[in-house]
Amino acid sequence: MNNEFINSIVTYLKGVRAEWGKIAWPERQQVIAETVFVVAIVAVFTIAVYFMDIFFKFVLDFVTKR
Repeated sequence: MNNEFINSIVTYLKGVRAEWGKIAWPERQQVIAETVFVVAIVAVFTIAVYFMDIFFKFVLDFVTKR
């Protein structure tokens, strides 16, 4: 590896470190609340898709067995 390549990596990492300090991290409570909200929404949609699957299977079975 040449010196220029190593210097570019070091410069990049210094820039990353500088930007890392500028990040506005959310509060722990906010992260927990939003995670619970996302999990709840996913659960609701999963249950909805499950019941739609059962409904459409029932309809398809009803139509095909006539």
